[in-house]
Amino acid sequence: MTAKKEFAIFDHELVPEHRVLSEEEKAELVKKYKIKLSQLPQIKADDPAVQALDAKPGDVIEIKRKSPTAGVYYYYRIVVGD
Repeated sequence: MTAKKEFAIFDHELVPEHRVLSEEEKAELVKKYKIKLSQLPQIKADDPAVQALDAKPGDVIEIKRKSPTAGVYYYYRIVVGD
């Protein structure tokens, strides 16, 4: 029997940078865009990136994406239960 090798998801070139926003950053996001957290796109708690960050339902994930035309842009998702 072979041992299962641990895979570091953020080491893969196709996976963009993710991070969990602090409570203060969440408040700033809501104020800046004049939205409710419930209006953000959702990401499930069982998503591999969410699990790697140890994020919980209610947390907001900031995803930093790179684009050849737009440069760097940020995308936000709220973690929801399974």
